[in-house]
Amino acid sequence: MITGEQAYLDLCKYILDSGTKKEDRTGTGTYSIFGHQMRFDLQQGFPLLTTKKVPFRLVASELLWFIKGNTNIRYLLANNNNIWNEWAFKKWVESSEYSGPDMTDFGNRSLQDESFKKDYDEQMEIFKQKVLEDDSFAKKYGDLGSVYGKQWRDWKTSQNVTIDQLKDVIKSIRTNPDSRRHIVSAWNPEDIPNMALPPCHTLYQFYVADGKLSCQLYQRSADVFLGVPFNIASYALLTYLIAHECGLEVGEFVHTFGDTHIYANHIEQVKIQLERDIRPMPKLKINKEKDSIFDFELNDFEIIGYNPHPTIKAPIAV
Repeated sequence: MITGEQAYLDLCKYILDSGTKKEDRTGTGTYSIFGHQMRFDLQQGFPLLTTKKVPFRLVASELLWFIKGNTNIRYLLANNNNIWNEWAFKKWVESSEYSGPDMTDFGNRSLQDESFKKDYDEQMEIFKQKVLEDDSFAKKYGDLGSVYGKQWRDWKTSQNVTIDQLKDVIKSIRTNPDSRRHIVSAWNPEDIPNMALPPCHTLYQFYVADGKLSCQLYQRSADVFLGVPFNIASYALLTYLIAHECGLEVGEFVHTFGDTHIYANHIEQVKIQLERDIRPMPKLKINKEKDSIFDFELNDFEIIGYNPHPTIKAPIAV
């Protein structure tokens, strides 16, 4: 079985060669397959792709945002993380309170039209400052609804009882490691209408064997070029942190997909990446003085020996 980064590159090539051309919600268009799985042995290193640079700081700050149960981009902006901006920005520019230049289809136009890109950048900076400085604006336009952090930490039942799934799964791993119920779900059908983006990574399960913790993620929808490298690193980091808290070594990260696609405007970028050679995996160092996953901050992580090829830029589909 081919594992690790080569498995990711093989997936990219397979989609380019055999994917079905499909329309999608964003209007961009994709080349898609349905059903796929990759495996990463975390004992071999930390799975940050090397055929293009994956910014670990953004991965880590986003994961900490989820772990804290936060759903407002103010936390991300305070940590110089802009990866969720577009969904919140879209809500503002489509509101009656917005009075700036037309931002329709900003995801594609900002990369093709220099005049539009200037307007877009200016409006985005205004938006970010408002979120950071204005509490009422941040509450109205910075919050993304009942997204990952809410479901992981504050799932509301029909009896109005709160379930902290993340705390519960850690307790379950510690007290009943052989259980087949170490599961956290982000897919709450009742809350889907109140989310800026329904969860793409919908459910994950942990498995304990031979003193090692493994994690399998089911991802209903996977943007293979932009999103999946983040998802691999994020759930690998989550596995490391929970293994640390539970006194276990890391095992495997298993990534299982539903609709697995490359956007039509990412094709050339994928071809560039496929021409690059794979470099050695880096190592992850975490602050062992902290015992709980809920106590970690960004400066508690260090990536050692990461020597990737340069970043490859591509537009995000919103």
